[in-house]
Order: sequence, then C-alpha cells, then structure tokens
Amino acid sequence: MADPDTPRTLHTLRTRFTRTLEAARGPATDGPDPAPYADNLLTRWQEPQRRYHTVAHLTAVLDHVDALERHAHDPDVVRLAAWFHDAVYLPDRSENEERSARLAERALAEAGVPAARTAEVARLVRLTVTHDPADDDADGQVLCDADLAILASPPSAYAAYTTAVREEYHFVPNDAFRTGRATILRQLLALPRLFRTPHGAKEWEATARYNLRSELELLEESPSGAAPGS
Repeated sequence: MADPDTPRTLHTLRTRFTRTLEAARGPATDGPDPAPYADNLLTRWQEPQRRYHTVAHLTAVLDHVDALERHAHDPDVVRLAAWFHDAVYLPDRSENEERSARLAERALAEAGVPAARTAEVARLVRLTVTHDPADDDADGQVLCDADLAILASPPSAYAAYTTAVREEYHFVPNDAFRTGRATILRQLLALPRLFRTPHGAKEWEATARYNLRSELELLEESPSGAAPGS
C-alpha cells in the first residue's frame, strides 16, 4: 500500500471526495468547490495524536465501502459517512462520534448536499458508536462492516493495528488500558454477528472472531499491558 501521506495519495483522496460530494449533491444541485472541504477533512485525518485513526484507516474504509457497494442503498452517502466517521478524534474524549456527526451536518449542508442525505450521513456516523445496525439498515451495515474489516486482518496487520491503538492511548496506564480494551473486545464478541453484509459474514467473521479471542486471551494473561487497542 502507498504511503498514506504522500502528495499523490492525498491528491487521489481529494479526487475521491470531490466525486462523492458531487454525486451526493445530485446533478441538479450546484454548490461550492469541494476542494476546501476535502482539505479540511484530510488535515483532520493527519492530526498528530492519531496513530490508527489516520489517512491509512480512512483509505481502507473507503476501499472496503467500494468493495461492499452492491449491498448499500445509497453508496455515496455511505462514502461521505466514511469520510466523517472519525473526522473529530481525540483519544481522551468520549464524544468523538457525536462531534463528527455534527461536523458532517454543518459541512454537508453548507456544501449543498440535500437535507435528507446530510441527515443520513450524520445518522451513519453516530451508528459507529455501537457498530450494531438494524437488520434492514443496508447502509449502516456497509459502513460498520467497512469500519470493522481491520478485525479480519492477517496476523501481522492485526498486530500493527493493536499496536497503533495502544499508541493512541499512550496516556492510559497499562492496567486501565488492559481492562478497558478487554471490555470492548467482549462487547464485540457478544454481538450475534460482527459483520452484517453477506460478504462480511462470509469472508471476515470467522477470522475476526479468532483475532478478537486471541487478543482477549493475551490481555487477560499479560501483566505488561503491551496488548492491542481498538
């Protein structure tokens, strides 16, 4: 994968955002230049406190949305939700999803996205608090599956993911981190299904559960706290 912070990668992401925003606005809707909105979001995704929730994560989620597009009701709305879902991210704050949703509501209304689609983007962003979409929520299922797809990574990529999350929470003492992370893992494992799209259920579910169980065992056994994050 290309370096997520290279000018070429950032240019590609700007182009993807422009295409998505213009599609979401609709052919009859004129609006402001998408470039400043893309640049604002990319600046947010490159903030120094981020280790996992970076441009690389944004790119991965967008790629997974593309792969799951056929399962979505409105793929462009899901793509916009991917752009905004961690746009506000401070590891020591608990209301990141809500603040990201409010940012989407302000920015997309100003950018000319119709009210109904703007509201749906914000709803999807808020859904990433629980990653538990309803059975009839096709767009929610695609976004949540795309966001959680990292859980089904091969061992080396999963280890890199957990290391990056631990680095984001470097200010949390080991014991507290281990307890909090274990709680998150148990909550995920308690879900009837981690992945709700047919592709996710078939291709990712078993591997993700194996990774989560393995990580939980390490957290419960290791006193060092050098275990992964979420």
